[in-house]
Amino acid sequence: MSARIRFLIAFAAGALAACGFEPFGLWPLTMVAVAVLVWLLDLAQSRRGAFATGWWFGVGHFCVGLTWIATAFTYQAKMPPALGWVTVVLLSMFLSLYPGLATLATWWATKSRTARVFVLAAAWMLAEWLRGHVLSGFAWNPLGVAWLDTGVAQLGSLFGGLGLSGLMVLAGGAVMLALRHNRLSAALTLGAVCGVALLGGLLVPAPVPATGPMVHLVQPDIGQSQKYEAGLEERHFQRYLNLTRGALAAPENRAPAIVAWPESAIPYLLEEDPGARAALAALLKPGDLLLVGGEALQRDASGEVKSATNSLFVVDQTGTLRGRYDKAHLVPLGEYVPARDIMTVIGLARLTPGDIDFLPGPGPRTLTLPGFPAAGIQICYEMIFPAAVVDPANRPGWLLNISNDAWFGPSGPPQHMAQARLRAIEEGLPVARATPTGVTGMIDARGRVVATAERHRMAVVSARLPDALPPTLFARFGHWTSAAFGLLLLAAAWASRKRI
Repeated sequence: MSARIRFLIAFAAGALAACGFEPFGLWPLTMVAVAVLVWLLDLAQSRRGAFATGWWFGVGHFCVGLTWIATAFTYQAKMPPALGWVTVVLLSMFLSLYPGLATLATWWATKSRTARVFVLAAAWMLAEWLRGHVLSGFAWNPLGVAWLDTGVAQLGSLFGGLGLSGLMVLAGGAVMLALRHNRLSAALTLGAVCGVALLGGLLVPAPVPATGPMVHLVQPDIGQSQKYEAGLEERHFQRYLNLTRGALAAPENRAPAIVAWPESAIPYLLEEDPGARAALAALLKPGDLLLVGGEALQRDASGEVKSATNSLFVVDQTGTLRGRYDKAHLVPLGEYVPARDIMTVIGLARLTPGDIDFLPGPGPRTLTLPGFPAAGIQICYEMIFPAAVVDPANRPGWLLNISNDAWFGPSGPPQHMAQARLRAIEEGLPVARATPTGVTGMIDARGRVVATAERHRMAVVSARLPDALPPTLFARFGHWTSAAFGLLLLAAAWASRKRI
């Protein structure tokens, strides 16, 4: 088989692997795709061929999984929409360096086909960890998120999403061995995968009780094409007010409750606009709290705006701001422009609206909510980074992810929701999500969606806050558990090195 054909098959296998993600959720296809990758790696005759096999797999994988990025460009008046597809391809080519390095390291480490499966699983985990950290990181769609609707996903509470990715590689490798090589080795490998899958199933007992306060998650169905339309700001604000008023007025909602609005929901500067604060306060009963996404400005001594923060504010029934969280993990070329002077010259500064950058906050922080369980806040894609969503010094009782997923077409929002579910499993904490067009919903501490709204509908998702679980192994030790699992995989590779 020529190299060109092998790389074409690798590209197709990568595209097939992405079908395990939302909105498809066909996880067996991901397993089959990984089996094809392992087979192609066996055919590689050189380091260059081994790297190219993983790289082409990655290009197919990311080009299909990240199509939502192209949709975001249709809302950028200063940029041609076609540039969105160019960005998807270029970003995919860059991100594919990581699977390429994983296959290269595996090919170099051992010639034993059985050992190679274990090494590739460990190398893939390391590659995904690097992808989530290098150049600010982009941890979107780890391979293991394909397990989400199976019992295997519960093992994320032990060794995180990276460990689930390693298990997917093991499962795919076992399929390849069974079909082409040593059936005994395949049986042993697949038996190990089935064993941990069974363990994952045992980790899912009865549903988590929901004894917490009522939480109202407001979804106003304001699309990105409408959000910044001139003259509609007040109409949109009134829609939020009306939806919130209706939810709080229901007879069953007499007890103090939490209301959450999405990222950048309020068009006014809450810290500078007492009228906006008064309008919010008028909604709330004594004891209620409103958690709302907005912006805060930083000015110099003359009053000139120098920077801004993408923030969440906590408002009580008196209009007092009781807390604030500033987004820490900002989107390059979305919320700030690296090397702005240079980017302006080459035209890329136009990707970021306005002429000022957002400043990052200090990182995961737990907000005290008077009368309610303390909350850990993540704004937008901060939720996709494992072991980085909880303040290690002050564990919250739940997580709130406010986001504006209206940018991201049909596939981005359900993928974002899936990764929020994985964080719930890893941390043993319930997660609430508030978005303008979906997916808005409540997730329990085992990753189950207990309440949600249909996308592109005005709605308020009202649900009692599910109980938190005791800190999971992953919550206590983070990626050290993933590293320990990776070392176990390498030990298994060493033990099986004499097999074919």
